[in-house]
Amino acid sequence: MATVLIASDLAALRLELRTMLEGPDLVIEEAASGPDVLDLVREGGIDLAVLDLQIGSMGAMAICLEMRNEESYGAAEAVPVLMLLDRRPDVFLARRSGAEGFLVKPLAPGRVRAAVRALLDGGAYEDDALRPSTVRAASR
Repeated sequence: MATVLIASDLAALRLELRTMLEGPDLVIEEAASGPDVLDLVREGGIDLAVLDLQIGSMGAMAICLEMRNEESYGAAEAVPVLMLLDRRPDVFLARRSGAEGFLVKPLAPGRVRAAVRALLDGGAYEDDALRPSTVRAASR
């Protein structure tokens, strides 16, 4: 059984994610602030952190960077991060902060579950749902 931490200052988003993920194989924890996320991660037992990009005064990028910093010197265990982005250009922030995966809102249950499963299985997940399709010139 895996423990997933959902972090957002919006109760409605936490509820939406909980509804998408709840099941017999996952324990869901919630946090409403960046410092709460860090405290829970430091306590241990978190297998995945799902972080909203904008959380009050300490958003997902700052939280992820602090988690990676603490992991680097052994103060906390390594916890994969799935970042919830507001728009496609925010992908840079997710990659720069060391998140293992990202989803671009609006969230779809199938994509959320696929991303969570990929990260819990030790992989990565990059949402391509809103990526523009490639335009190719016609060959002559």
